[in-house]
Amino acid sequence: QVQLVESGGGLVQAGGSLRLSCTASGSKFDISTVGWYRQIPGAQRELVATQTAGDQRNYASFAKGRFTITRDNDKATLDLQMNDLKPDDTAVYYCYVYQRLSDDSYWGQGTQVTVSS
Repeated sequence: QVQLVESGGGLVQAGGSLRLSCTASGSKFDISTVGWYRQIPGAQRELVATQTAGDQRNYASFAKGRFTITRDNDKATLDLQMNDLKPDDTAVYYCYVYQRLSDDSYWGQGTQVTVSS
């Protein structure tokens, strides 16, 4: 079992920055794929960025060049640095851990990000 706790959401003006953090408890974080997803009301949850255990990063097209995902295996944390935020980035952001060996997925509780124009 993995528990995920997020922090760092909030209200920011367009063009501003936010850094989301997620702390994981449980085992096997260092061999897990981690990531961030987001969801707006009435829409499906969509991928923002992922990072594999081998440090391969994958970004949604809207995130490329503006968002950066990082992980610290010693601290079992993952962060999402978001720059040049736009009103369309307003959503609830969820951190995510996937353990391939057991095919288990875990989600954080979500943190609200609101970008005002």
